[in-house]
Amino acid sequence: MLLDNLSHILVEQRAIASAHLKRYVIVDCYLPKNISHSSVFSLLLINDGQDLDQMPFASILNSLLSSGQIEPLFCVGLHCNKDRREEYGTADILDYEGRGKKSKAYQLFIIEEMLPFLYKEYGIETFKQKAIAGFSLGGLSALDTAWNYPDVFTMVGVFSGSLWWRMKDLNDDYDDNRHRIIHQQIRKGEHQPGMRFYFMTGSMDETADRNGNGIIDSIDDTLDVIKELENLGYERERDICYVNYEAGRHDVPSWGKAMPAFLLWGWGDRSDKKEIETVNIKDTKAKDDLLI
Repeated sequence: MLLDNLSHILVEQRAIASAHLKRYVIVDCYLPKNISHSSVFSLLLINDGQDLDQMPFASILNSLLSSGQIEPLFCVGLHCNKDRREEYGTADILDYEGRGKKSKAYQLFIIEEMLPFLYKEYGIETFKQKAIAGFSLGGLSALDTAWNYPDVFTMVGVFSGSLWWRMKDLNDDYDDNRHRIIHQQIRKGEHQPGMRFYFMTGSMDETADRNGNGIIDSIDDTLDVIKELENLGYERERDICYVNYEAGRHDVPSWGKAMPAFLLWGWGDRSDKKEIETVNIKDTKAKDDLLI
């Protein structure tokens, strides 16, 4: 189904039958126009694709392509459904409430069903590179997917990621250093040469500050993931970009405002690199709400 026809992209919606997820997965495909051969463009998969219209992602992408600020990019927005909290967790470990039971199946859908679908339906032999991104819990899923499949993905974008995803409840002898799942997985992992990471947070993502250090958990958890990556040998500027928006909230408009910078970082001129930012803020301490 054709959704939009802009100057430099064609947007159409497809449905992919997934044996792994036992459902049809709706995807919005943003195809670059007037490209002589598919090998010259890259692929970006985006979780929570049903929210991209609100940004509006199509206009953002079209503008950057038409102005020549980014290289040709084929984007695919993957729609979630009622099982979002089950599909968007971490594939190998459930959270403390047992959520994420379909995360492994979701990642297998991407690797074994969706990618072959794109190759076949669009006559694509190969992509220049492949990336995956997501928002909130979808950002956690994107990072976990890229981490589990470094032979497939070379870039990942995490917008206000639910990096608090943990094995124990806060009231059950919880320890930041032992019970945040993605941090542990990275700590136990290996450096993958060529992989790059983009993290975005907003100072108004939440108000929770579980350790009382004056920095909201969203920022703390992100900075701690970055530390784990650095411990494996990834370097700031070259491999990692972190941007915090002072007025950024945990919502689609904020992620939409951040999207152009991510696309420019990934597929624009890399000569202008941003240094990583560490932001200290004073927010009202509140109950540890689960921002997913």
